Amino acid sequence: MKLIDGKEVAAALRKGIAAEVGTMVAAGGRPPCLVAVLVGDDGASQTYVGNKEKMSAEVGFRSQVLRLPDSTTQEELLAEVARLNADTEVDGYIVQMPLPRHIDEQRIIEAIDPRKDVDGFHPENVGRMAMGLPAFVSATPDGILSLLRYYNIPTAGKHCVVIGRSNTVGRPIANLLSQKGWDCTVTICHSRTANLPQVVAQGDIVIAALGRAEFVTADMVKEGAVVIDVGITRVASETTKSGWRLLGDVKFDEVAPRCSYITPVPGGVGPMTVVSLMKNTLKARRGL
Repeated sequence: MKLIDGKEVAAALRKGIAAEVGTMVAAGGRPPCLVAVLVGDDGASQTYVGNKEKMSAEVGFRSQVLRLPDSTTQEELLAEVARLNADTEVDGYIVQMPLPRHIDEQRIIEAIDPRKDVDGFHPENVGRMAMGLPAFVSATPDGILSLLRYYNIPTAGKHCVVIGRSNTVGRPIANLLSQKGWDCTVTICHSRTANLPQVVAQGDIVIAALGRAEFVTADMVKEGAVVIDVGITRVASETTKSGWRLLGDVKFDEVAPRCSYITPVPGGVGPMTVVSLMKNTLKARRGL
């Protein structure tokens, strides 16, 4: 069993991005500019945006966080989106989810200029991705592909089983891995899948992205499988200073011995999400 180290991969990608930005600036160009829009005071969102700010500085980007109160109306947020769309100094931006309940998230996503949609959530980017055209791919699916590529994990002709059908992870990663160049045969499982454990056990590559702690057990994974654990659930713990710990969708201790490769939680897919956002911002600066 080999551990897939997301921290190592993310560090290598950050180094490459910083080198390209350095060359760009040395040639007289401006650095990429990334803006994050944060509405309200959700703790997890503030932490995530803070990580984006930190990494932007590490790779030489200009970055800005636009903090708006929870009382911001939908029309006020749409006005900010329109302003960012028109700002030629902003290459890419994200509107951090979740938004307050009174704001229609899909309406906001569709208002973002697809050329600046570095989260990869706009329907135009999703459609282009599905057709195999140049597009911004959302962070988690892109991060998974980067991990597979870095470790030279064979995918052609392999059976990939994806557990979860979300629009942000399950559906896009299934689509991407079925495309030419990756060439997987892909099965998507979900809550209505009959005989789900038996279906998952057929997977050469298993991607768990359903958000249920330790759902995947050893009897669901065949010997030698590659397991990518996207899940992250915070649970109470009496053994940590924080009073909580993070669990993935995979019961790691019992599944790992059966695997050829497996991602840990934390330290697997998680570190890839912010660096994938940096990759998309650099692509936006280049004009995709």
